[in-house]
Amino acid sequence: MGGAQEQGTSSQPGPAGTRDEVLDLVRFFCLALVVVGHSMMGSPVLHPDGTVTTHNTLAEQDWFEPVIWVFMVMPLFFVAGGTTGLQSWQRLKAGGGTAAEFLQARLLRMVRPAAALLAVMFLGLWMAGLLGVHPQVVELMAAGAGMPLWFLAAYLAAQLSIPLLAAFHARSPWLAMGVLAALVVAVDCLRGTLPLLAYANLVFLWCAVQQLGFLAADGRFARLSKSGLLALILAANLLLGLVAALGLYSGNMLVNLNPPNLTLFLLGISQAALIELARPALVPLCSLGWVRTLLRVAGGRSLTVYLWHLPLLVAMSGLLLLTSVPKPAAGTAEWWWSRPVVLLSLLLLLLPAVAAFGRLEDRPTAALQGRRPPAMAVAAAVVVVFTPAAVGAAINGLTLGLLGAGAACFLLALVLLHGVRRPLRTGSAPTATEMSR
Repeated sequence: MGGAQEQGTSSQPGPAGTRDEVLDLVRFFCLALVVVGHSMMGSPVLHPDGTVTTHNTLAEQDWFEPVIWVFMVMPLFFVAGGTTGLQSWQRLKAGGGTAAEFLQARLLRMVRPAAALLAVMFLGLWMAGLLGVHPQVVELMAAGAGMPLWFLAAYLAAQLSIPLLAAFHARSPWLAMGVLAALVVAVDCLRGTLPLLAYANLVFLWCAVQQLGFLAADGRFARLSKSGLLALILAANLLLGLVAALGLYSGNMLVNLNPPNLTLFLLGISQAALIELARPALVPLCSLGWVRTLLRVAGGRSLTVYLWHLPLLVAMSGLLLLTSVPKPAAGTAEWWWSRPVVLLSLLLLLLPAVAAFGRLEDRPTAALQGRRPPAMAVAAAVVVVFTPAAVGAAINGLTLGLLGAGAACFLLALVLLHGVRRPLRTGSAPTATEMSR
């Protein structure tokens, strides 16, 4: 979810110098859906001994499984990120830029907002522990509030691989796609005997979905007829239904999300084709003035909204447990009627958070002047960001200790990156509303 606006207002997929407003609209819809969905999930309960238990009320509904099949939008973020990321890399490369500059831009755009979040979360939860909040509650809040960070890590890993995967794609796009898909299947086949290997698909799976965005950037989906797009959507969903019916994978896309597996790649194929099929209807909508204003304002702070919405929701829920405000039992009619109030309260809390931290999404060029980024400095920043602590958080969940370690690592990465003294090239800035997602 990048922030800087780029030149051009095209709503059609095109060369690397144009904006695809349809993708901006799709990303906005997906982010809104994520925020609304999370507001309907958590149901914490405070017990007399000071501990808290929580469960996912939405996921326990009988109708949830077919609905999440339709509304699992995570692949869409990576498809859109693949399209805009490839175009951004092509612009930078055409202007004489290097892979180190591209990686530097991506790291700064995503790590700055995340570092602020981690630091605030660590300080807030640490103070809560000092004030007597039960340690189990502190760890539960850390784990729940840190859930969006798995996506940030996976998206950043996919984006940082763009220079390498773009070169593979330029030589043989279908071979590149086939190799990544084969790696996904191989990991899925071995995950029963080597459970930890399943988390390798946080890279292989999402890079494969990102390659679908590369194909979209090449215009391959646009060249398909309506019947061809419909056939592709139908085939992907039939294959998805088949592997679920055979028991090879769950039919619940939320279960398939962590760790991710082949079902999300099939869903990504369907969604990439659906975007192209819906494009003729979406282009006129994108031309409306109020829609463009909404996408420009909301899109410029989309990463901040994504990172902060769940921590704020967790904090609000935790504080409400300490009050006498009526708390209906999860899943009851009263609980469902209270969801709009929860959502509205969350949006009101997001306003000051976006005002305070949203500017961290702005293109960070002021301190970067002088020379090309040293490849070793950028490589060191990548290693620092993806430390064993970060991997442990992705696999085992975020704890207060890992939260503090993650904040320190992200801040160290920023020191390494800001030690570089060269302005980022115009072409290196991510597209507006891009998930840095």
